[in-house]
Amino acid sequence: MKPKIVLIILLFFTTLQPANAEPKWGATGHRVVGEIANQYLNYKTKKEIQRLLNRESLAFVSTFADEIKSDERYKKFYNWHFINMPLDAEYDSAKQHPEGDLVSGIAYCQSIIKNKNSSDEEKAFYLKLLIHLIGDLHQPMHIGLEEDRGGNDFKVQWYNNDTNLHSVWDSKMIEKYGMSYTELAVNVNYVTKQQIKEIQKGSIIDWVNETHKLTRKVYANVKPDENLRSRYSYDNFKTVRSQLQIAGIRLAKILNDLF
Repeated sequence: MKPKIVLIILLFFTTLQPANAEPKWGATGHRVVGEIANQYLNYKTKKEIQRLLNRESLAFVSTFADEIKSDERYKKFYNWHFINMPLDAEYDSAKQHPEGDLVSGIAYCQSIIKNKNSSDEEKAFYLKLLIHLIGDLHQPMHIGLEEDRGGNDFKVQWYNNDTNLHSVWDSKMIEKYGMSYTELAVNVNYVTKQQIKEIQKGSIIDWVNETHKLTRKVYANVKPDENLRSRYSYDNFKTVRSQLQIAGIRLAKILNDLF
């Protein structure tokens, strides 16, 4: 094959993969949350969700809110994915974004789904967003600092490769572990009915404040430009797994309450 043809082919395939391509909680994490939530839905809720989503699963639609980010029509939802607040603050005392955040986004989704005048198309759209946002709420770096955009500007290395702290928690640890979303969803810690009730207690704001306590620990235990490797996963992946499980159990409660 001529060198010029080889170069053209390489350039073609390069354009298909962004320079920083990675799963876009990343895709696997969100699917874990959806799969776990499905295990705790009551019959009525399952039937109504299947109808609205045309039988697509919670895991399948859980990434929808990230998939539409590149569409200018949905730009107004961008701020719904996160909350920025100081490490020593709680949600009610922190300055809230004028264009909305995770808390207001979740509330809006719930209001559309509960509204009898909403069309099925509207309910399905906001249901997909809600499923995703509950996942985001439990990822510590989605409740991060404004100055580094929730760890996106906190530069670190992951096994000698340049990345950022947000990405490590969103997807790097999960992908390094090497399990599919179904494997992760099956291999969760056993929880009793009483533990489930305790997990599901509280409001959305209570859950934000709870996650933010983990955010403080994340920032306290890493240095800029640090090369994070297996020891970091050993110390933190159990928290990732726990947060995915908690998010799934809480998502189920929210959906059962709605339907």
